[in-house]
Amino acid sequence: MLINTKDLDSYTPMMQQYLKLKAQYPDALLFYRMGDFYELFYDDAKKASQLMDISLTKRGTIAGEPIPMAGIPYHAVDNYLAKLVALGESIAICEQIDSNLVTKGPVERRVVRIVTPGTLSDESLLNERQDNLLAAIWQAPQGFGYATLDITSGRFLISEQIDREVMAAELQRTNPAELLYPENFQDIALIEHRRGIRRRPLWDFELETARQQLTMQFGTHDLTGFGIDQAELALCAAGCLLQYTKNTQCTSFLPHINTISLENKQEIILMDATTRRNLEITHNFSGGSKNTLVDVIDKTVTPMGSRMLKRWLHMPIRNLTTVSFRQKIIHIINDEISSLQPLLRQIGDLERILARLALRSARPRDLSRMRFAFAQIPSIKNLLQRKKDTNLNQLLNRIGDFEKLFDLLSQAIIESPPVLIRDGGVIAPGYNTELDEWRSIATGATDYLTNLELSEREKTGIETLKVGFNTVHGYFIQLSRNQSHLVPSNYVRRQTLKNSERYIIPELKKFENKVLIAKSKALALEKALYDKLFDLLLPHLATMQQSAEALAELDVLCNLAERAETLNYICPTFDSKTGIYINGGRHPVVECILKEPFIANSLMLSDEQRMLIITGPNMGGKSTYMRQNALIVLLAYIGSFVPAECAIIGPIDKIFTRIGAADDLASGRSTFMVEMTETANILHNATHHSLVLIDEIGRGTSTYDGLALAWACAENLASCIKSLTFFATHYFELTILPDQIKSVVNVHLDAIEYGDKIAFMHNVQNGAANKSYGISVAELAGVPREIIKRARQKLQELEIITQEKTINSIEKLPMSLLQPENSTLVKKLKDLNLDSISPLQALKVLYQLKQML
Repeated sequence: MLINTKDLDSYTPMMQQYLKLKAQYPDALLFYRMGDFYELFYDDAKKASQLMDISLTKRGTIAGEPIPMAGIPYHAVDNYLAKLVALGESIAICEQIDSNLVTKGPVERRVVRIVTPGTLSDESLLNERQDNLLAAIWQAPQGFGYATLDITSGRFLISEQIDREVMAAELQRTNPAELLYPENFQDIALIEHRRGIRRRPLWDFELETARQQLTMQFGTHDLTGFGIDQAELALCAAGCLLQYTKNTQCTSFLPHINTISLENKQEIILMDATTRRNLEITHNFSGGSKNTLVDVIDKTVTPMGSRMLKRWLHMPIRNLTTVSFRQKIIHIINDEISSLQPLLRQIGDLERILARLALRSARPRDLSRMRFAFAQIPSIKNLLQRKKDTNLNQLLNRIGDFEKLFDLLSQAIIESPPVLIRDGGVIAPGYNTELDEWRSIATGATDYLTNLELSEREKTGIETLKVGFNTVHGYFIQLSRNQSHLVPSNYVRRQTLKNSERYIIPELKKFENKVLIAKSKALALEKALYDKLFDLLLPHLATMQQSAEALAELDVLCNLAERAETLNYICPTFDSKTGIYINGGRHPVVECILKEPFIANSLMLSDEQRMLIITGPNMGGKSTYMRQNALIVLLAYIGSFVPAECAIIGPIDKIFTRIGAADDLASGRSTFMVEMTETANILHNATHHSLVLIDEIGRGTSTYDGLALAWACAENLASCIKSLTFFATHYFELTILPDQIKSVVNVHLDAIEYGDKIAFMHNVQNGAANKSYGISVAELAGVPREIIKRARQKLQELEIITQEKTINSIEKLPMSLLQPENSTLVKKLKDLNLDSISPLQALKVLYQLKQML
């Protein structure tokens, strides 16, 4: 609701204050603190009532109309904030700044922070095992600029994408909770279905303003030292993101954001959105996390370790020095896992605690947990130092030593502090002499009141006289109503109840004032000391952040060591030569799901053998075989051990998959269009160092169109791009490609028929499959028996027709075609018994005939 400032005189002073504050934050729900409640008014109240399912009431009237109001208790605010943020709402938190004991009018209030989906730092509002990113995107004719910030760690990254598909993949990988975009953003279809999108004015993305914002934040003359000065598209996005973050935190400086990094695509193995989805890295096809790679691999003991592992899995690195370092650490700490993991578990989420410290929103229990984390570090370092390894020394140096900070926190904070500082009782006795004195006065009330009660009973002769206290009326002397005629003249009635009367006397009033002043002084001093603690801790913030990162990395490596031991993984080796050799490879997820032993399979890809044409029945294991090898490569490139007996892996720059498809109804694309779009992306972007997985290409159209497309794509990948390719197909005609292209090889997944039944062996064999098992699979799926019976009859009819066509075609061949003695066709025909030709042989020969004729 818009209020004209000229009309404010008709409102109460309190409502005038509210409306002025609301005018500053028109797009946010204003949580206006009033005592023990946050209140919302007008349209905010109506909206909050619906979103949070709370009562809509009213507070007074203006111009004869009631003022809508809704409220929530301050102590329950986190639950309501979580609900609103999940719905994509922004909330401005307005607190009371003073208690206004002297001046007239409403107490001073101001907005202390704005809670938005991408700038959350409160523990209760976050998923502890997932990154929560704020992002900004900028579009120009030459491409996209993209920036992400994790306010809970200070991790600030930028990148530039020329290609829309790569930008879409980056959005899918980072999955920001909130995305800022300029009001003139052109490719709105790229982002319109994303959660938490926020349109921002163009001037927020202005380049020179961005440079000023960033240099001011980092305290530098320019951005040259960060290596980002030329990344102008990304800088535009970064400037908007940083300013937005400062606005929401109501500050001009964010101490935990002390660097910015430009992501180099040459340093990571690229995977597009389709590949991440098909490999089910962190989410399965249903959108959950069950039976995903992370579900099997992530047994980290700290939330920050879990988040780091997910980042590694989504961005495997090509830097073999770093990969080798991780492998060595896993080897070294293997026998210390049982000792290290319990200690690491006690570290907790130090990374996010430090972010709240930087934002000065850390609660007493955050500081208590920080102290507890620091207490574990000496034991962790002692365990690692026993190994006397130079690789571990690198990690040890980054973990650091915080003995002095541990002592400070031990002296300052009680063992088990309350949740909030506002009620006091956080600062430990002995830390500050003045605080101890005020507390002594306040807590000495019990003895004084006991003595006063005995003294007044003796003076008045009233044995039932009691001295009491409540927060509304303060201290009082209470008598039963039938004894009120006995009270002395110096007793002043304070409150009348149903069966009793309450009084105050000058002595008690004087003591009350003294106690209340002592409590107020103690609480004010305690809050000041708590703020001073922040000032003492913050100079060490960068060192503590480095330690948190190192401890998270140690947690990830301990986790990978435990997984290797538990799941029988081996350490892969890397080769500078192109290719992948895997002996006894297993699918890391499927083998954990199966009740029976997993059938391991091997793989050989090299310069001489770059493409596998994979045939075999549905349910035979083709997709599992392809995915398992991609996952083994992915795990190897994060430094993990892998599920195999032996693995030697050459250079990989990208992983692509085209497995399965469905209609994209939102974009109006058919199954076949989706399939072709994904295929086009592979053909445009794959290189000779890329790993490509293609399953059933061309099945979304007619048989001949599909076969022609599959053939042309396979031929291009094998002959032109020369990528390392798995090409699964039901087009048996493709199995003659190895005869034409030397680097192509046939393999198949074995199956055995007995009677009308089929058993899948899940075993990869050389050569092409000798038949299809579609009808057998249909029977397993529960297709009615009469349908299966009719299908078998029809299959026999079609096979006979195919055989006859082939024989007729061969018999009609002109003799001139059979002259060259080295012809592949001639050799095959000489060995062919036309009377016993199989349907598969018939298809292959018929196809060759068509090619030649």
